[in-house]
Amino acid sequence: MSEIVVGLDIGTTKIACLVGRQNDHGKIEILGMGISESVGVTRGVVSNIEKTVASIKAAVVDAEKNSDVEINVVNVGIAGQHINSLQHRGIKMRNNLETEISRNDLDELIDDMHKLVMLPGEEIIHVLPQEFIVDNEQGIKDPIGMSGVRSGG
Repeated sequence: MSEIVVGLDIGTTKIACLVGRQNDHGKIEILGMGISESVGVTRGVVSNIEKTVASIKAAVVDAEKNSDVEINVVNVGIAGQHINSLQHRGIKMRNNLETEISRNDLDELIDDMHKLVMLPGEEIIHVLPQEFIVDNEQGIKDPIGMSGVRSGG
């Protein structure tokens, strides 16, 4: 039996909670769902946290009843006018051309992206590397094991 996965969508008009798992054919089998009116969300932004929490709990309880599954963890999608994306290029200089680029080197480069100066109230929630550049060679998807002094992405 595969792992249970729960998705939660917080919208302006409704909150939906879906419970599912992958079946033997690789398809998602929906075990149950719960829906509640979205109270406390205005134009995609939470305007009243207590009312929003109550609406979320109602959808989750409904999904638990319909699926006969106890829900402890959910995957929540984030969307709305307050979500932005940006592209930025970081650079990491390495001291030794003899050693190969490691997972630790990439983790340090990605961690540096979280140190960008943002406007008050903004924060970086996730970094998605699109490509890496090693000594001016572009378009590298996975530089682990390569040699180079200057790496970026």
